[in-house]
Amino acid sequence: MVTTTTVRLPEEKLKLTKAIAGYEGCSLSKVFETLVDEYIAMHRETMELLGIPSFEAECLQGLEEIKRGKGKRLE
Repeated sequence: MVTTTTVRLPEEKLKLTKAIAGYEGCSLSKVFETLVDEYIAMHRETMELLGIPSFEAECLQGLEEIKRGKGKRLE
């Protein structure tokens, strides 16, 4: 299913995006779809880590240990 949405961009960025898309011979829809695909790919590992049972609890436990002065510093 494909839906429609409004994207607010500064005029200068939209002009440049349109110019580049025109030069490449592709639509703005294709440009934005590609950008969304890349954005999702950049965050895929984080999403996978968040899907690990107890991952969030382990992170919170680690933060508490650091606050109590336990653990190792990454300096």
